[in-house]
Amino acid sequence: MTAPRPLTQIAARQSRPPLRPVTGRRAMALAAGCVLGLLIALPGAAEAQFRGGPKGPTEVGVVLLESGLVPYTVTLPGRAVAHDETEIRPRVEGIIDEISYRAGSEVEVGDLLFRLDSDTYALALDAAEAGRDSALSALAVAQATVDRYEKLTSAAITQADRDTATATLASARATLAASRAALQSAQLNLDRTEIRSPISGIVGLSEFSVGALVTANQSDALATVTRVDPIYVDVQESSARMLRNRARMQEGSLVPNEKVDIQLVLETGQVYEGPGTLVTPSTEVSTTTGTVDFRFEFDNPERLILPGQFLRVSATVGSVEAILVPQRATSRSSDGTLTAFIAVDGTAKQVTLTTQGAYENAWIATEGVEAGDSLIVDGLRDLKAGAEIKPVPVTIDADGIVVDQAQGAAAETGPGPGPDPETVGGN
Repeated sequence: MTAPRPLTQIAARQSRPPLRPVTGRRAMALAAGCVLGLLIALPGAAEAQFRGGPKGPTEVGVVLLESGLVPYTVTLPGRAVAHDETEIRPRVEGIIDEISYRAGSEVEVGDLLFRLDSDTYALALDAAEAGRDSALSALAVAQATVDRYEKLTSAAITQADRDTATATLASARATLAASRAALQSAQLNLDRTEIRSPISGIVGLSEFSVGALVTANQSDALATVTRVDPIYVDVQESSARMLRNRARMQEGSLVPNEKVDIQLVLETGQVYEGPGTLVTPSTEVSTTTGTVDFRFEFDNPERLILPGQFLRVSATVGSVEAILVPQRATSRSSDGTLTAFIAVDGTAKQVTLTTQGAYENAWIATEGVEAGDSLIVDGLRDLKAGAEIKPVPVTIDADGIVVDQAQGAAAETGPGPGPDPETVGGN
């Protein structure tokens, strides 16, 4: 049996000072030692921590591609042209007394635009009226002379006198006709001192002011009146594409519509609500551009379209048998090649697409994919050709965005390339 320790030893042990907390470098050294010990004790855990475990196939969302009749739309660049445009020029010389319109306002046919100094032309009209009256008097005298001579016998008047009287009457009639023409001319010149609009439209700013001297038919226009409702849009179509489309119609791959559906796209990308109609096609091909000109007419009551604007006209001319590939599921390389991914035997296969334009938010694909292919529409970020994948069926909306997918499927679809304005609508 061990002998009990003396009370003096117990008291000495209880009287030791309390332990101090480990801080500073001692604490860091102690922590490092503990971590190192754990890593040495658990080599498998350390390897899993730094190297990570094996990864499985990447989950991607897929949709099944189907073939069907797709509207075939040709999109053409165009430029707005005024329905009517008239440059206002004076037809008589004079000083501007009054400008009777406000720039940018609408005017109707016959509205007064400018008034010139008319004093000179009023005096000329008075003189012309006096000349007409004088001619009327001379005609009356000549007619009376002839009438009197006709009542006289041949013994009372010579034949020469009769001939002179007849000639004087004819001259008086001619003088009257000339005086009446001079009167009409003087009246026209006076009327032309009031310059009126020949068409209805919007009148522009004038470069002339009150007091300016203008001349008849001068080169500089006083103002311009433009009619923009309705308005024309002139577009150009490649003659080569026209021939290809005609060949497709003949072989039956392009089914033409009974009526061409026309839409106008503004500079902002907004679809214009007003209906459009084809006014006239050109009858010749440009020798410099190889294009054919077309003119469309659109109602423009809100004046949204102004002459000179660059626009796009989309014409749905028929339907083609094709496959729609959502644009968000595609990408375009720097050389313009359009590609997409399809799921084949658990791997991602990159395919090159050939298209005939676009319909809504999808490409009209004619080559590169087939009906029944599983198109990858979700999980495209960092996806490489040949990568192992786990296809998961998903549902997409009209914009190609996944709206329904199996649990755990990735939702990393990036925005695809938008329509190319120069290629939309076919080749």
